[in-house]
Amino acid sequence: MPRLTVDNIPVEVADGTSVLEAAQQAGIRIPSLCYLKNVQAIGACRVCVVEVEGARTLVASCALPVAEGMKVKTNTQRVRESRRTVVELLLSEHDGDCQVCPRSEDCELQAVARELGIKSISYPGAKNNRPCDHSTPALDRDMGKCILCRRCVTVCNSVQGVAALWAQNRGFKTIVGPAFAHDLADVVCVQCGQCAAVCPVGAITERDHITEVWKALDDPSKHVIVQTAPAIRAALGECFAYPPGTLVTGKMVAALRRLGFHGVFDTNFAADLTILEEGTELLTRLQAALQTNGNGKNHHALPLPMFTSCSPGWIKFMEHYYPDMTDHLSTCKSPQQMFGAIAKTYYAQKIGRKAEDIFVASIMPCTAKKYESQRPEMDGSGVRDVDAVLTTRELARMVKQAGIRFEHLPDEKMDAPLGLSTGAADIFANTGGVMEAALRTVWEIVTGQELPFENLHVQPIAGLDGVKEASVTIEHTVPEWSFLKGVTLKVAVAHGLTNARQLIEQIRSGAATYHFIEVMTCPGGCIGGGGQPRLTSNEVRKARIAAIYREDEGRELRKSHQNPAVKQLYEEFLGVPLGEKSHHLLHTKYVARERV
Repeated sequence: MPRLTVDNIPVEVADGTSVLEAAQQAGIRIPSLCYLKNVQAIGACRVCVVEVEGARTLVASCALPVAEGMKVKTNTQRVRESRRTVVELLLSEHDGDCQVCPRSEDCELQAVARELGIKSISYPGAKNNRPCDHSTPALDRDMGKCILCRRCVTVCNSVQGVAALWAQNRGFKTIVGPAFAHDLADVVCVQCGQCAAVCPVGAITERDHITEVWKALDDPSKHVIVQTAPAIRAALGECFAYPPGTLVTGKMVAALRRLGFHGVFDTNFAADLTILEEGTELLTRLQAALQTNGNGKNHHALPLPMFTSCSPGWIKFMEHYYPDMTDHLSTCKSPQQMFGAIAKTYYAQKIGRKAEDIFVASIMPCTAKKYESQRPEMDGSGVRDVDAVLTTRELARMVKQAGIRFEHLPDEKMDAPLGLSTGAADIFANTGGVMEAALRTVWEIVTGQELPFENLHVQPIAGLDGVKEASVTIEHTVPEWSFLKGVTLKVAVAHGLTNARQLIEQIRSGAATYHFIEVMTCPGGCIGGGGQPRLTSNEVRKARIAAIYREDEGRELRKSHQNPAVKQLYEEFLGVPLGEKSHHLLHTKYVARERV
């Protein structure tokens, strides 16, 4: 436990702590533009420099470990002038356009310049000719705004393992982007938006769909409905100064009604529907695997383990990197796409409208959902199932554009029938949640008993460990599923694509075997999605996760198969899970993609 002083304040910290973190423990803020806690500390921006007694030069506090007896000064004239010079140089070549930049209210460069008291730029130098890239449905890149902090490079390579972004060229000509000046659409980019979530400026942002939604709301010929993903309710409040983890479900519903949507529904309804389809698919695969032919294999069965399919960045990752394993993916569409297909068929029939007259908007924590909605196979209803996707950040901007005082709104409830859901659907937002929701239903179908975990929570697969696993032995069954008696069901959960890759390689090598695996693209699951309020640290993830569990535990119904609206949907329209109609509307296929 080294002891040091920071601005004459004595501090005792754990060995390996950085000077920046030691200062934070002393209640002192050191500005930075490239640092990401637990992710990146490379000293690239030089904004966090401090004086250390005995050091010849100023040092980057984020990358310097503390030492016994160290004396640190964070606010000397030399430090202040150095920080101002660095930020002014960044501003001199930054294509700011602050008046119309989508990141203007949330720009870290702007905030640091204001904090340092910069009122003019002393270095009106040349600007590099950096490209813009609008090639993908999910993300926009404006490299004129890039400050070369390398945050996006780190999350794309180290956290997600996708490697779409790198620093190209040298010196003044350096740009961050795909190799050989390719656009994102031309390389292996899963469009998860983690780069946009960590970018301190407006260099990478989500593709804006707000204009499309306003246009639909202003069109009298359109019946405009909205669905909200479970992760939104635990994060939207942060855009209106609520602490992370504040549940704002009721106020969110009220805000959407005031924006003019004709129906305010819940993606949770479709999450419950997903569990019925996906759980039945898992049981079908298990049955086929156990009823083998003489060679010990059933060549007509889809293989195990079965992977979840509700995270579109993960699906694209598999199509690029493991196309030979896509038959392990569940054929279920994501809840977003299931909702769109049901809204434009079942719901359309109920209200007497044509599918093409209904406009479905989604509020999602994920930028990849924008990409997913435009996949050509997502048209089971005969038209595009989902018309526009807004991130959590975009919804907040839309609420502010409408002049709605979010904090003054009453709590309102979702509309029926597509707004009714269970607690199992809520936990889709968290890493491990889809798996837990599936187990709650599958276990009860097979055994006739409730899942044998305290408060229905499967603790081994909760939390922020990168790869988690659990197993449970089926000791009792109802007669229909007697062939599963004695089977030990093995499941695994991964979040973040680097962790998913690790799990896949273990399976391919034979080092690990499972029956069912949940993968979420983003760290923490959907609560840490690329479209959520910035910045999402582990502390913020934990607060949002806890809020989602509170939402689940407060529900009267906590298992997807108990949802009365889903039961009614099958009785009136779909028939049975995995039936002909549900296969057409709710299931999909995958394609092999090149790796560039």
